[in-house]
Amino acid sequence: MIIELPQVGESVTEGVIGAWLKSVGERVERFDPLVEVVTDKVNMEMPSPASGTLTAILAGEGETVPMGAPIAEMETDESEETSLASSPPSEPSAPSPPAAEAADRIGSLLTDVAPVGPTGSGGPISADPPRAAARRRYSPAVLRLADERGVDLEQVAGSGRDGRVTLKDVRAFIERRESAPEPAPEPAKTRAASPSAPTARAETPPPASDADERRVPPSAVRRMIARNMVRSASEIPQAWTLVEVDATGLVARRRAVRDEFEAREGISITYLPFVIKAVAESLKENPALNSSWDGDAIIYKRRINIGIAAAAPDGLVVPVVHDADGMSVAGLARRVSDLTARARRGQLRLEDVGGGTFTLNNTGALGSMLSQPLVNPPQAAILTTEAIVKRPVVIGDGIAIRSIMNMCMSFDHRIMDGAEASAFINAVKARLEAIGADTGVY
Repeated sequence: MIIELPQVGESVTEGVIGAWLKSVGERVERFDPLVEVVTDKVNMEMPSPASGTLTAILAGEGETVPMGAPIAEMETDESEETSLASSPPSEPSAPSPPAAEAADRIGSLLTDVAPVGPTGSGGPISADPPRAAARRRYSPAVLRLADERGVDLEQVAGSGRDGRVTLKDVRAFIERRESAPEPAPEPAKTRAASPSAPTARAETPPPASDADERRVPPSAVRRMIARNMVRSASEIPQAWTLVEVDATGLVARRRAVRDEFEAREGISITYLPFVIKAVAESLKENPALNSSWDGDAIIYKRRINIGIAAAAPDGLVVPVVHDADGMSVAGLARRVSDLTARARRGQLRLEDVGGGTFTLNNTGALGSMLSQPLVNPPQAAILTTEAIVKRPVVIGDGIAIRSIMNMCMSFDHRIMDGAEASAFINAVKARLEAIGADTGVY
């Protein structure tokens, strides 16, 4: 049986093999964690699709692999083979590299990604001498950084699962080593000068070449985000618009239900579920915003799946609220709370990050007042909600203090013009400004 890298979503085209969690020749049960995969959306442990014995590894740690490409071979149980008999046969794969070669292969993209996805420790690929087996337990990026900075990994305490040494551990070790005080120089030994002895001349040592800067290779997630953003900026002709929202009613309604909601649900209610609700309803009225460009066609999505961009220490993660238009504010609050909590713990699944049709980014949580986001390919638009601040505004012939929030949106100008974009963002604005004391939460 050929095991392929599964499709995560239409915007994810490749992944990086992190660490193999099973060895060649090892027995694997169906749904057992098989391999760590790093993408720009999520870090995940890919489960085994069947029970059997792993016979070959076709993609080594650190390799970048297209989605759908073969990564391993497995000899499945007879019962499993019967259930999989209806599947079309896979093409023969290229022979796997020798074990020793796989052990020393060093990739350029893998790094410690604990903040946005689970990590694990892979076992040795073959029965080699103990030193070689121990070396294979380090990820390629860990080995590379250790080689570059002269770090003996035996001296580094691992904080990963099963004591695995992560990039974070190696960087912390290097920082401690560099910040340690220099040993005091030994007192200079004097000797009697002789007439023939030349006079010693004090020389100033040259400054260290890296005294003013520190070169750090980007993580796998950072590299993938970089490629995706370059694609967004270079391939999509993006226009940008902004509206002001009077969020006074939203602030009052959230304040009124906050304590009761937290006591009933066990989670806090933020402004975000109210915004998601308004966005989902407005997308139903403005389908151009819930679409994607596909060369010679525009693909309109029937489902409304809203990605919620969230900042993480190692990069951006975008879990998706599927079928957001069918949820109440309370349901959206529960879903967002679950997704963000699991994102922080590194427990997002494939289905949590796939299928997004529109992206919402709450940059106001970072203190932003105004932003110009980049569209997340292949989606048609991205909306940001900025910080809510009190400002004096003119109402009729008077001046009042109101809670004002900016909403900024970038959109694909190939798919829509300003009229469609403005119709959508003003529909969201109208819904948010209509929130009052009788707005339902459940």
